[in-house]
Amino acid sequence: MDAETAVEAAKQGSTLVLLDVPQYTLIGIDTQMVSVGPAFKGIKMIPPGPHFVSYSSSTRDGKDFSPVTGFFIFSGPSEVIVRKWDAQEERLVKLPQDEEERYCCAVRNWEFDRFLGPYNLSQYGDWKRLSSYITKTIIERIEPIGGEITVASESALHKSTPKTAKENALDEQLKASRFSTASDTSNARGCYYTSIPHVIKHKGIDVQQLTSLNLDKTHLLESVLQKDYGGSEDMLLGELQYAFVAFLMGQSLEAFLQWKALVNLLFGCTEAPFHTRSRLFVKEFFLLLQDASVVDGDLLSWTRKLKALLESNFGWEFVQNSAVDGIHFEEDDEFAPVVVMLDDPNSTEVP
Repeated sequence: MDAETAVEAAKQGSTLVLLDVPQYTLIGIDTQMVSVGPAFKGIKMIPPGPHFVSYSSSTRDGKDFSPVTGFFIFSGPSEVIVRKWDAQEERLVKLPQDEEERYCCAVRNWEFDRFLGPYNLSQYGDWKRLSSYITKTIIERIEPIGGEITVASESALHKSTPKTAKENALDEQLKASRFSTASDTSNARGCYYTSIPHVIKHKGIDVQQLTSLNLDKTHLLESVLQKDYGGSEDMLLGELQYAFVAFLMGQSLEAFLQWKALVNLLFGCTEAPFHTRSRLFVKEFFLLLQDASVVDGDLLSWTRKLKALLESNFGWEFVQNSAVDGIHFEEDDEFAPVVVMLDDPNSTEVP
């Protein structure tokens, strides 16, 4: 990129100012991640739109790292976003409005330019595919109070959430982790994800019809779309992408469970021609990330690890031409098709 193009990109793009971040801290934006050097003060030339910022504090020697913390932003053209490192809490915090404005003016006067790393625009296409349905409305609707997403505060969030044996084992590890403290979880409130029922209860129909409703999730999908998304498939796909990014980039278990629930809901619809676009999008969304000709570097590596994790640890198997669009289930998976009794206490009635 020549100097004139770079200057124009810096003017039109947004800037993320990150003050006082300790050396060796890992800072990520979208699919990119860097280790902080002594002169680092942020990232410039960020394309307007949704982005996921993540970070992981380091020990002084840069060998050990804390769990990832992340948050979504939706930046506008030439916008400046400022965060400052809180050394006591080891996290990025917002500044008072007047103080933030002073830094914004300094950035626009090019006072910070030599301390800002450029956003790698060659990787922007990968991120755009991952976030094409994430809007400002989606972010504001789902993000937790304070905006921060971290697995360190999630061990107390899923007590009533059905999980497989492997997921339960991971949950126990989180509870025993030195990063999971009473202060982390006492007032913990995760993302405001849409509740996806794992079984359907419907009064006034026989067991055979009820079983059919649970084998084909079309009726449930239509009900959730109308009730929670106002009939908008784009809103559902936006939440699907939000959860996937929070899981893949933010290492959030809560996000993984939501992504899993949405994928199973969409793949469980065998007679939903109206929702074909949604189901095809999910399949293309995952397959895109496995295509080495489209995605390179760390993102491809992470995706292959995710696929291996789903297959070996969580009982999923991605194969072509399977009965449920390429996903198999282990026996104790709560999302596998089941015969539902009318008095199931965990069921949900769908009108």
